[in-house]
Amino acid sequence: MPQLRNQLSRIEVLPLRRRLLACLSALALIGAAPAPTTSPWSTFRNATIEEGFRLNPSNAVYQGRHDFDGRLADWSAAGLQRQAEFLRRTITRARDFSKLTGAERFERDYLVKVYEGQLFWLTDADQPHRNPAFYVGGGLDPNVYVARNYAPAEVRIKALTRFLRAIPTAATNIRTNLKGPLPLSFVNYGVAGFSGFAGYYSGDAVAAFASVKDRKLQADLKAAAAGASQAMTQLATWLDAQRASANQDYALGAARFFRMLMATEGVDTPLDQLEAIGRADLLRNQAALREACAAYAPGQTIQACTEKMNADKPEGGPVAEARRQIPTLRAFVVQHDLVTIPGGEQAKVEESPPYNRQNSAYIDPPGPYEKGIPSIYYISPPDPAWDQKTRDAFVPGKEDLLFTSVHEVMPGHFVQFLHANRSPSIFGRISVGYAYAEGWAHYAEEMMWDAGLGNGDPAVHIGQLANALLRDCRYLSAIGLHARGMTQDQSRRLFVEQCYQDEGNARQQSARGTYDPAYLNYTMGKLMIRRLRTDWTATHGGRAGWKTFHDQFLSFGGPPIPLVRQAMMKEPVPRSVF
Repeated sequence: MPQLRNQLSRIEVLPLRRRLLACLSALALIGAAPAPTTSPWSTFRNATIEEGFRLNPSNAVYQGRHDFDGRLADWSAAGLQRQAEFLRRTITRARDFSKLTGAERFERDYLVKVYEGQLFWLTDADQPHRNPAFYVGGGLDPNVYVARNYAPAEVRIKALTRFLRAIPTAATNIRTNLKGPLPLSFVNYGVAGFSGFAGYYSGDAVAAFASVKDRKLQADLKAAAAGASQAMTQLATWLDAQRASANQDYALGAARFFRMLMATEGVDTPLDQLEAIGRADLLRNQAALREACAAYAPGQTIQACTEKMNADKPEGGPVAEARRQIPTLRAFVVQHDLVTIPGGEQAKVEESPPYNRQNSAYIDPPGPYEKGIPSIYYISPPDPAWDQKTRDAFVPGKEDLLFTSVHEVMPGHFVQFLHANRSPSIFGRISVGYAYAEGWAHYAEEMMWDAGLGNGDPAVHIGQLANALLRDCRYLSAIGLHARGMTQDQSRRLFVEQCYQDEGNARQQSARGTYDPAYLNYTMGKLMIRRLRTDWTATHGGRAGWKTFHDQFLSFGGPPIPLVRQAMMKEPVPRSVF
């Protein structure tokens, strides 16, 4: 998928300025002092970033470059061709640089790998013509204008209006691009996403600017919202009609799945070995769950044990509980000296907007070009149209939610982006990858338990393990669905029978695996980070070296983990080691 900064399931997705001393230590790891302010490489890099922003203005806006407000990428055939040509040209030119400092060489390799990943999704996977997720997560979301108070409402309403006026053209291009027959799960996802945007544009997005008194601004916004909403409704209706010809042809195939891993994450481990690694982690977590359940619910089945844990619902709902959890988690991180928490930024907790409630929890961090903007940790309420049993099951138990808060906020994505926004490399600040981001956040869950969160309470451990098993089944489903001929129903059964997920979540997760083949990155990233920690701390203080390891790991921004390993372990080439 696109870089996490361009997008950020049950616990997600997708998008931190460090102290100077930490920045210098990170650069020392890659063998050089900070790159000169102006050099042939930095001139090329900066020009490349600007051209990339012009081709993908939504990403620029998400990063905090509000001179691009209101603009969308050109998704016409010519526009997609320009994007591909830019990526190929940039990769070739970057590789031609030879006389580089250590820091520049690392940044060059980082940039090349990011653009190779983008090129894979654009051309090899052919997502613009195959997968509505390319668009749903690629720029149609106006939340930056609505929820980030980067400027007065009178400024942001104009930006949102320009954005909404661009939607009908985008919708026309999307309809032209998507070629049937499409997999049924892709159709379902796209219909939900486009319909959700239709309602959000004319509903909550407009309502968010009710305080603006200028009648012309209000009239312009409402007219633009009506046009954008109609365009999305028509797109959703057209896509819904594709059900008649829909198929189950979602698999990348083993060869292309392996190319995905190499292009996007620099992982060159053979698929058979990767699959064995994932099964071993599944067995490890299942054994730990059986032990925890024997203490927490003796004599009961694993299913009954996890249901007991999840029956302990948060008082006042998950938003109120998460607001209580975050200060406690922060105090734990500080008390146990686990990782530096740079700056004084705070994460707010809010109910997620209606159009994005297929994600039960996610965080929206500010971009690196923004100052004084809070991160927002969104938690979704259950759909009121569901029956009571399904609504109750959707709300996580307190201990399950605790590790969602670890993952999204403390010390997961929120802390990670505090560091990324302070990276000494501008590329590290604007390009945070999928396995790096989700791997860190998932790693943080187990690390916090290992550090003593919960004081050995088996219920707390079950909450951590429930999240770990969910990601183990994502890992195995991704490989199975795309490289082993697994059906969506077989994936659903895997989530239910091996990872103890409820039926509704299992259906959602198995569907997600078809249109998000890279969702193995949670466990894959976690396992690479765990191994790197073991290898690095073996000569840097063991357990006492965890904080230093965490700070140095996070200082790189968000490159493929094999590049970080090469730098921290001073190895001659990047390697994917588990």
